[in-house]
Amino acid sequence: MVRTYGLTHINLVVRDVERSLRFYGRVFGVEEYGRTPGLVHTRTPGCQDVITFDEQASGAGESRGIAHFGFRLVSPGDIDAAVDEAERAGGKLLRRGEFSPGYPYAYVADPDGYEVEIWYE
Repeated sequence: MVRTYGLTHINLVVRDVERSLRFYGRVFGVEEYGRTPGLVHTRTPGCQDVITFDEQASGAGESRGIAHFGFRLVSPGDIDAAVDEAERAGGKLLRRGEFSPGYPYAYVADPDGYEVEIWYE
């Protein structure tokens, strides 16, 4: 076994890097740390994750076998605010519920149609 920091990177093919940067920045606080033409690198403050927004590749919004990816909340009480913020930022609520009492989840679609899970555990 090789030791890692876990899954830390996802590259999303998007139609508009600026729109994606606004959505993920507003909802999850991602911050840009690098840019080349058509590609923006971001990270979530205090975490080791990286999301790149790539408008040069084809297939924006196509999951290609990945059903969704998720952001884990620090507090279960933040689920309503997270859903509200996602909708205000141009996302769409797909479904929500609880895994068990006190463990909420919500699935939203980002502006390109990617399914993003917001959850607490």
